[in-house]
Amino acid sequence: MGATGATGNALLHSLHTLGAPVRALTRTPHQPIPGVTGAHQRSVEVRYADATAPHSLHTAFKGADQLFLAMANSPAQVELETRVIDIAAHAGIGHIVKISAPAAEPDSPVAISRGHHAIEEHLRAVGLAHTILRPYAFMQNLLRLAPAVAQGIILGTTGDAPYNHIDCRDIGDVAAAALTRPDIAGGTYTLTGPEAVSPPELAARLTVLTGRHVKYHNLTPDELRNHLIRNAHMPTWLADHVTEIQQLAIARPETPTTTGSDILGRPPRTLDAFLHEHRAHFSR
Repeated sequence: MGATGATGNALLHSLHTLGAPVRALTRTPHQPIPGVTGAHQRSVEVRYADATAPHSLHTAFKGADQLFLAMANSPAQVELETRVIDIAAHAGIGHIVKISAPAAEPDSPVAISRGHHAIEEHLRAVGLAHTILRPYAFMQNLLRLAPAVAQGIILGTTGDAPYNHIDCRDIGDVAAAALTRPDIAGGTYTLTGPEAVSPPELAARLTVLTGRHVKYHNLTPDELRNHLIRNAHMPTWLADHVTEIQQLAIARPETPTTTGSDILGRPPRTLDAFLHEHRAHFSR
């Protein structure tokens, strides 16, 4: 599930590389799945599935052995993912690989992380074999900064606190390992890139990359939240989430893990490599 999202789409490519059979579930099965063309397209079975339509899940899960579960964060996430898990169990799915979040704890200061904890607990209660992936911030989400970079400023509320990033393609590779390697299945893995980088350092790297002076401007949590609601037009729950995860980086200083490289047998992709790959995007 989530075949058109950043992690799900990366997983499709990882599984294709491994030659593993894969069924991509999407709410828009008649639209092309990003990056799935040619021989890749012919090797991927595409079916309609919508977590708000239980009958579609029963049909989509029929005959499948394992499920990769990645859904967009939302206020309805706990309800939807627990429904998916229940239907998967009923359909005979034997193993679920779930994308969760750091600090997935019952008393987490991040509301979305508390929700992920509840979903993880439901997985355990149902008794399905499962693997939990807890990635930190996606490098791909940095592409959303391009308009701000064009104006020479990045806003945030983390101060000088470093935070972890990870390329979604590395998450996809780890998920593929969890689906195809019994030695990996069943664990809970916190995933990061090779370094934690502060916002001022990110701004400095973008300055070098683009040749345009980029400065980080630190706001109070309330200022950032208000900016995201009024100027970025975020829904309140999402503005709260962005503010909470940035404050978490201060409360719990972030450091990289070696989990990804331990599983994959290679270093994870670096932030600098990602930025250079998308240099044209940031230089517009």
